[in-house]
Amino acid sequence: MSVLAYLQRHPQAADTLRGIVNWWLPRQRYEISCQRIEHVLGRLVTEGLLHRDELPDGEVLYALNKHKKPPQPN
Repeated sequence: MSVLAYLQRHPQAADTLRGIVNWWLPRQRYEISCQRIEHVLGRLVTEGLLHRDELPDGEVLYALNKHKKPPQPN
């Protein structure tokens, strides 16, 4: 399950990088480094599919950009 697939199934979801790594991804993918996931999240933000908000403590909250329709999976 990818980050985007999770958000398509849970469009109200929003979480920090740590929350996404710990809760959204299946157990077998927990070992993926935070750097790799952060890169993917950055790409999705750049593509306009996610938006990011920096919290007062410096953590970043990622959520689905409801103003842009994601591409449909094949």
